[in-house]
Amino acid sequence: MIELRRLNNETFILNALMIEQIQSFPDTTITLINGKKVVVKEAEQEVAELIEKFYRKIGLQQSIYKAGEVKNE
Repeated sequence: MIELRRLNNETFILNALMIEQIQSFPDTTITLINGKKVVVKEAEQEVAELIEKFYRKIGLQQSIYKAGEVKNE
């Protein structure tokens, strides 16, 4: 789970495992796997970093690397 802010500064918690894609339009728009879109204040790169941190916390990042993904550090 990652904490984000809506455009009105309201914070909310989002299940990072539900994220399909992140785009900037220029506002950062997150598309979930169910098709729902969420617009947040955080920059696209900041959201990506929060997701990666969450994946590491739950041990998912290492599983991805073991499955053959390239590790970017």
